[in-house]
Amino acid sequence: MDLILLAKAVILGIVEGLTEFLPISSTGHLILVGDLLDFNDEQGKAFEVIIQFGAILAVCWEFRHKLISVITSLKTSSLARRFVLNLVIASVPAMALAFLFGKYIKEVLFAPIPVATAFIVGALVIFWAERRQLHLSPSERAIHAVDDLTPLDALKVGLAQCAALIPGTSRSGATIIGGMLFGIPRVVATEFSFFLAIPVIGGATAYEFLKLWNSPVTFTGAYSLAIAVGFVSAFISAFICVRWLIRYVGHHNFVPFAWYRIVFGLLVLITAYTGLIAWSH
Repeated sequence: MDLILLAKAVILGIVEGLTEFLPISSTGHLILVGDLLDFNDEQGKAFEVIIQFGAILAVCWEFRHKLISVITSLKTSSLARRFVLNLVIASVPAMALAFLFGKYIKEVLFAPIPVATAFIVGALVIFWAERRQLHLSPSERAIHAVDDLTPLDALKVGLAQCAALIPGTSRSGATIIGGMLFGIPRVVATEFSFFLAIPVIGGATAYEFLKLWNSPVTFTGAYSLAIAVGFVSAFISAFICVRWLIRYVGHHNFVPFAWYRIVFGLLVLITAYTGLIAWSH
């Protein structure tokens, strides 16, 4: 049993689970932490793809009652049908761009320095969005739940989600903060981001998994165990994070996350340019 490999799996699983639904970029953190742990080879990248599904399962479990209600009432409820339609509409733009430009983005931007830069830029957008929330119009404040969102609202969030293709931007950050910029209240934007993660990340994970199935990447018994450990770690940490974030957004804003992004991004840039850490390029 390779204890060091298992320790890396636990760390990366926790990082994935804690960062997937916060506006701080799970992909960015996995790239950086994977670089530090020297776990950024083809097997490491495959590992990251698979453990994402653990985080998605945590969302499905947390919102299982809502999901079951939607599925069982599709034929009879117009609200359920609109909910599903909104998820489809919001999912399409980013999925289409990922299909067209995903390979190029991975070759050029999946590196610590671009990630750190995106961290800082994303922080400035969060400050802007929080300022926008202070000036919502009465009609915008009338949105109280995800069922109040229109297909046009969903399209706006879907277009904002396209920014998440840049690693370090954050998928949840793009959808939540983008939704806020378009006038959707913070709590509703956050909950819609959770639901939107299911088709978007689930679909992306399935697509990457199919590519891995036909790739030369192989997993030894030790790596298979590491995947299982990372998967469970991602599920547990994501479940805790989702529960916490639901309570947090009801009474707090995302400004602390913006400051975190700035400090973290600057730390990476400083260590890179001073040579303290030999980040990969």
